Amino acid sequence: MKLDYRSFLLLAYSLLVVNTISAQKSNTPEAKAARIHQSAFTVDSHTDTPLNFSNKKFDIAKDNSQTAVRSCVDFPRMRKGGLDAVFFAVFIGQGPRTAEGNAKAKAKSETIFDSIYASVNRNSAVSGIATTPEEAKKLVKQNKSVVFIGLENGYPVGNELSNVKHFYERGARYITLCHTKNNDICTSSTDTANTKGLSNFGKEVVVEMNRLGMMIDVSHVSDQSFYDVVKLSKTPVIASHSCARALCDNPRNLTDEMLVALAANNGVVQMCILSDYVKKPLPNPERDSARMEVRKKHNNFQDLTDAQWEVASADWHSIDENFPQKLANVSDVVDHIDHMVKIAGIDHVGIGTDFDGGGGVDGCKDVSQMGNITLELVKRGYSEKDIKKIWGENLMRVMKQVDKVKGS
Repeated sequence: MKLDYRSFLLLAYSLLVVNTISAQKSNTPEAKAARIHQSAFTVDSHTDTPLNFSNKKFDIAKDNSQTAVRSCVDFPRMRKGGLDAVFFAVFIGQGPRTAEGNAKAKAKSETIFDSIYASVNRNSAVSGIATTPEEAKKLVKQNKSVVFIGLENGYPVGNELSNVKHFYERGARYITLCHTKNNDICTSSTDTANTKGLSNFGKEVVVEMNRLGMMIDVSHVSDQSFYDVVKLSKTPVIASHSCARALCDNPRNLTDEMLVALAANNGVVQMCILSDYVKKPLPNPERDSARMEVRKKHNNFQDLTDAQWEVASADWHSIDENFPQKLANVSDVVDHIDHMVKIAGIDHVGIGTDFDGGGGVDGCKDVSQMGNITLELVKRGYSEKDIKKIWGENLMRVMKQVDKVKGS
């Protein structure tokens, strides 16, 4: 059928309008963010997901949002949220600094390592464990979710230097030197008598981690421990899940001076989205009291069996239902990223959510919502190049640099 001239003009105009609308839609912040997020190699440097492995309702191969409702990470939601790689933390709470305590901590860590490998091996069609950026990229090309491993708290190292190599050989590619309490390696940001910094043994640990090509994680350490590490280490260090103290005055966060020192070390700070570290919580004495009671009831979460941990975890999470907290949001998170980029530079900032360990804010409560951080970065004018640095390139650079120096 031939068109008359008037009909032809009307058709041409209609096609022009459709194409214009389509072009406008493809240039929206949402469309731009989706394209960037899809093309980036995205890495979350810290989650406590292995804590969920003892929960009978949790299955990492399934979307657990309706079954294990407080869980944040599983393989289906990683794919939905466009997260390529995640560091699973082998988390050990601080206990007695005795031979018996050290032995128990190491034994518990071995169990968690085993559980990570078992979970990934059961789902080898969709996931794999990596120890280098190159291994991770190969897994992504195979359309698999990548699992790295980090040891959170050097407590299982005890005072045996050979344990550092042991955990490296088990696949851990960083050690968070301490947790909420001082240990034999260094002092913690949230313990008393925390001005001593690295112990003599801790200095040996830093040297050994450099030799092995293992990243040193300074999240949780005291200010003095931080400065001791960056002064001693021959390789860049990381803070796997920390925020800016200038925006939220919490000892767990890094001061501007620490951010500058980390940049000078060529390291990277991974933005944590645990609300209390992002934005100072509003006073809630009933919630605070309830948390203290649960800690007391469950021995401050130390030396618990899997069954005891399941009960303790349920008690802890029930506090959120009975005394809900007003959470920080994605905009607050990116406020911290803005500040850290301003102070340390774009090459020294990344993301480590602390999901399944308390992490989560309004707009990004689980891994399926990771794209909302990218969207906020796009809205604030970050380039595709810079967003890709934040989402993984900076951390992978550090991994490569640390590995390159090993043996020296």
